[in-house]
Order: sequence, then C-alpha cells, then structure tokens
Amino acid sequence: MPVLVVVGAQWGDEGKGKIIDLLTERVDIVARYQGGHNAGHTVVVGMEEFILHLIPSGVLHKGKQCIIGNGVVIDPAALIEEMDGLASRGIAIDENLLISRNAHLIMPYHKAIDVANEKLRGNKKIGTTGRGIGPAYADKISRRGIRMEDLLEPDIFRDRLATNIGEANFILERFYNAPVVNQDQVFEEYMSYAQRLKKYVTDTTLFINQAIAKKKKVLAEGAQGTHLDVDHGTYPFVTSSSPTAGGACTGLGIGPNTITEVMGIVKAYTTRVGSGPFPTEQENAMGELLRSRGREFGATTGRPRRCGWVDTLIIRHAVRVNGFTSVAITKLDVLDTLDELKICVGYEYKGKLYEEMPSDLSVLERCTPRYITMPGWKQTTIGIRKYGDLPKKARAYIEKVCRLSGVKPAIISTGARRDETIIMEQPFKKAVKTPAPRGKKTSAGR
Repeated sequence: MPVLVVVGAQWGDEGKGKIIDLLTERVDIVARYQGGHNAGHTVVVGMEEFILHLIPSGVLHKGKQCIIGNGVVIDPAALIEEMDGLASRGIAIDENLLISRNAHLIMPYHKAIDVANEKLRGNKKIGTTGRGIGPAYADKISRRGIRMEDLLEPDIFRDRLATNIGEANFILERFYNAPVVNQDQVFEEYMSYAQRLKKYVTDTTLFINQAIAKKKKVLAEGAQGTHLDVDHGTYPFVTSSSPTAGGACTGLGIGPNTITEVMGIVKAYTTRVGSGPFPTEQENAMGELLRSRGREFGATTGRPRRCGWVDTLIIRHAVRVNGFTSVAITKLDVLDTLDELKICVGYEYKGKLYEEMPSDLSVLERCTPRYITMPGWKQTTIGIRKYGDLPKKARAYIEKVCRLSGVKPAIISTGARRDETIIMEQPFKKAVKTPAPRGKKTSAGR
C-alpha cells in the first residue's frame, strides 16, 4: 500500500501543516522524517490554532499513529514542552506517539556552538534559529552523535557525554570565547528527560515497514522546503538535512519502492526566512502587503519572512528533485486584493537568459527576474470549496502557474481552516509521470 510524501516546493513555510492535517484523515500513520524543532507547522482546528514543531500533525486526529523518525534531531526539553502543551489543550499523547531509537539528540553544547558560530559570522551568517540543529547533524555525520537509545542507558550516555562535552567546551572557550557547558548539570537534566520519554522510544523502522506490509497508509512529512535541502537547496543557505522526498527513505528507513505519491506544497507567492538568494523578493510596499495579509512571521521564531512573487523556476526544480505527482496551492486568498500579479518565468544575468534554475549561487544572487503579468481578480476567495466557484481570473492564475511549473493541482487552500479547501483530486491514486523540464538548454551555467 502507498506511502505519500508531502514536501515544500519553495523555501519552507508553504502551509504544509494544514495540508498534512487534511490528508491525515485518509491515512493510518503520520511520520516525520527530518529536521528539528527549528520548524513549525501551523494547523487551525475550528477556532483553535495549533503550532507543532516536532510532533507530527496527525496528533490532532484521534486514532492516528505518529512517528518521529530516525532522521529527526530531537531536543528532549522542546519535545516534552510540546507534549505538555498539547496535553493541556486536551490532545492526548500516549501510545499514539513513537520515537525512533536512532534519532539523534540536540545537546546544550550544540545550541551554544550554534549561537556562537552565527555571532562569529557577522554579516555572513546563515540565519539559523540558534537551536542547535546544524551542530547536532554535524556530530551525527562525524559519528560522535548521541542517540535516543543512548539516553536510555545511563552509563553509556555518561561516557559519550564526557567525551563530547570536553571537546565542545574546548571549542566554546578557546575558539568562540563563549561560556562552557556544565557536564554534571547536563547529565542530570537529560536523565530526567529519559524517564519521561523512554516509553515512547522504539524501533520505528521495523514498525513502519511492518505497517506497510499490513497495507497501512503512511503519510511522510518533512519540515522546511526543497530549496533548504542540504544537497538540492541554495547551499550554504540551507538547513542541515534533506527535506526532499528522498529524505523520507533515509529518515524513516523505508525503501523508495514504497513511495507511490509525492505532493508538493506551493504557496501562491514566495517567502523565505533567513539569509540567502531570493530572486523575486519584493523589498517594498508589495512585500509588506504580502507579509501583512499572509501573516508571514515564523511559527517557531516569530521572525518576519521575506516576501515576493511566485517563481516557476524554483518550483520546476522542486518537481525534478522530488518527482511531484501533484501539488497543493496554498494562501491563494492573500492575493485577493491585488490589481495585478507577476509570475517569474526566467532570470537574466550578464546578458544570458536562464529558463531553468541555475546551480550557480552567484547567478541567483545577482540575476534580474523576468516576469509575465496577469490581472488580479479583486474578489474574495476565502472559504470557496469548489474550483468552478473561484473567480475566473483566479483560475487563470492557478492554471498559468501550474502549466509553467509542470505540476498538476490536487488541492487549493482558500483559508486557514480545514473546511476552507478545494479538493480536486484525492490522494493515494495511481502516480502520474513527472513532467519533463521546460524550456531550451542554454550554455549559461552548464
């Protein structure tokens, strides 16, 4: 039976939380496969708003199994705080949550190094949240990370902590001139977390594969978006893991042949948080309008998001590296008041036209976007539930963006609530062939 992977097609913050919440009704398991608590999914249920950071969005539905996979890095304090916050609002956290034994821990020294490193970079900083995500993944790749299973064995945890904290404190003190971390305090603190979390820790790879063999439906959710992927994003201004669809295989321990559908989430305009290139950014009144109407402030940090026009080149790149079988269009209603809309269809740099996203960061940083302009619909779309009821000009905009991006719309969000949605195609249908790249090859950037 199928696994459906949900992936952001831009730089994250596309509205994945709502879409995952909607799709959860049709699945048995919702599994998070990468990232940490630096990301947030916002879900509106009735009149209540929930912001989830580590726990999969499926927790808001009774009877759904939620999994935090091995590809996620976990700050135990943040996870427990999130669990307690949900419990205080009547959302049960019990056997419905499983945590991978192989998921790596974020330690206090990771956060200290993260903050110190950003400070040292000055105006060349990456724009991290300072929550230790990158340093935790660095330890994982360097084969000195501490995993959830280590937390359950006090002697093993103490030994590994002693080794790692000695090195981390040396770097903090000698290189960053920053305060060191107290080993005994960290040990006692994390032992208390172990007591709280141990009942949830298990072999989630075995569990999820057994579930697939029993024909259970699985929704794999990532954090961030395609262009923050450490391999396929705008490196080095990326996250430290793989939000793209392939990350679901390594982050959950499932085979690629189990994935039958990949849904991309496309915001009707574009946003980005932190540093890095953003060709269609509007650092003007239009950008402010999009930010205000779209409430574009980070769910985790509250940072204002950079805002701009939709960019079909970055969406086509996301189609290629993820193999989208369909997309969900979100935040269409944010554009309701605009007289006209712009769609990026190419970049110009040093006299050369790029019709596909270049891998050269210097081109992305310095290019001039080329737009086509479409008329706005000047009508509210909030709450519309049938595609034919959308204003004709809104349908024209959606169809143009999808055609230029090489995607097929399955869902259109017309507001924050669950019922403010147009369902054009239900998930778990037979996958369609990924569209080929659009446009002619150019010598530029080859």
